[in-house]
Amino acid sequence: MANLRSRVLTRLGRGYLTRLQKKPLDLSTLSFFPHSALMPLRRDGVDPVPELGVRRRREPVSKLKLPFGINVWLVTGYEESKEVLGKVEEFSNDFANLVGTSGGLSADSNPGGLGMADPPVHTRLRRLLTPEFTMRRLSRLAPRIDTIVNDRLDAMAAADGPVDLVEAFALPIPSLAICELLGVPYEDREDFQRLSMTRFDLFAGANPSLGAMSESLAYFMDVVKKQRENPGDGLLGMIIKDHGDEVGDRELAGLADGVLTGGFETTASMLALGALVLLEDREAFEKLRDDDSAVNPFVEELLRHLTVVQVAFPRFARTDLVVGGKHIAKGDVVVCSLSGANRDESMGGDMESFDPTRKSPSHLAFGYGIHRCIGAELARMELRAAYPALVRRFPSMRLHGTQADLAFRKTSVVYGVEALPVVLGG
Repeated sequence: MANLRSRVLTRLGRGYLTRLQKKPLDLSTLSFFPHSALMPLRRDGVDPVPELGVRRRREPVSKLKLPFGINVWLVTGYEESKEVLGKVEEFSNDFANLVGTSGGLSADSNPGGLGMADPPVHTRLRRLLTPEFTMRRLSRLAPRIDTIVNDRLDAMAAADGPVDLVEAFALPIPSLAICELLGVPYEDREDFQRLSMTRFDLFAGANPSLGAMSESLAYFMDVVKKQRENPGDGLLGMIIKDHGDEVGDRELAGLADGVLTGGFETTASMLALGALVLLEDREAFEKLRDDDSAVNPFVEELLRHLTVVQVAFPRFARTDLVVGGKHIAKGDVVVCSLSGANRDESMGGDMESFDPTRKSPSHLAFGYGIHRCIGAELARMELRAAYPALVRRFPSMRLHGTQADLAFRKTSVVYGVEALPVVLGG
């Protein structure tokens, strides 16, 4: 949900400024925050910048220095992040916290889905989705995911010259997997992939992305209408069959759009950055190629090490409370740095390094608590299928150029690399 998180954080600042100034403000030209406030979104290659670790060790709960007295707390510690993410009564995720802020946000702007809903609304929506994300139900997708992966590898093998793993591998696999999950008609898949990729083009500016969001919701409204008439075996069809009278078309379209936002860019970023880690670590490459038992620990350590979703949705304090020895006042905003928490030294030794043999506590790459990513197992299935197939098909694959030549995202909520050119063999 990268784009939504980015807009939320920006509007959060604008909303607080509006309330503090007691009059409407046009802050459309505010395109930056102070360097210290953006630090949790900055990286050095695949690693969080060293300042994040320094801050975590010194002060795992600290106030971000934002202009105009905005009270936003940054949580970088592992246990402290779990505490915040697990407190349902004390913190709110509700979209209503943003309604009425500058930028014209209204209740009608709510994109739907789980990310910005509190119980009991969140509880009801998650109950509708959960049966479709059990391992038993997801297992029916495994053969199709394998086919999708192998089809992409075939296309790469047929290409001339260097291949961009982002375009040829990382983007299409999760897009097509989500098509399968939702039950998107095959004839719509080219449009669906275009919509997916436009939705998350953070460098094209806000208007194309917002337009794609509106187009996405309109598209899913049409899909829901067709599924009402003839429910299929995908997620939308199954929800309509089992709970058709309990959920409206707009709400169901919002859930489908939430599945897209939550499962597309995050998995695509993992596939690309994970491939880069393999290209830079020949021992891990060969272990994954030769040992079937290596894939599960490799994927879990990679999820922890990369933590592509860098921060969780902001939490709004419902009451005064203390976290990590700091007093959080009612109305304050708390942002958990998942990338910081997943490298906390309390989890084990040398957490800054990548070690696929590591035995460590559960990571927070998928969040924690009631808002933990519902599609976590689908993401794992895709990663476990894609990485071994990639290294076995192209055992001599190498980076075309060096890591210094790569363009990584700047201050993006979901971290990633813009392109990953590789030479497949020879």
